[in-house]
Amino acid sequence: MPKHKHPTNNKQTFFQPLKTQIQKTTSPTKQELFKYTLILLPTLIFFIVFFWLLDVPIPNLIQLFT
Repeated sequence: MPKHKHPTNNKQTFFQPLKTQIQKTTSPTKQELFKYTLILLPTLIFFIVFFWLLDVPIPNLIQLFT
C-alpha cells in the first residue's frame, strides 16, 4: 500500500508558521527587564532561605534517630 504524503511532511509547510511566530516575538524593554529582575531577586532570596532553613535541622534529626 503506498504512503500518502501528508502536507506537513513538506519542510516549508512545516516551518512557515514557526518562522511567523518567531518574527512576532520581541525582547523586553529596559523597564520590563528591571521590573522582572525586581520580582525575581526577592523570590530567589526567599527560596534560598526557605530551603536552607529546611536543610539545617535535617542532619541533627537524622543523628537523633540513629
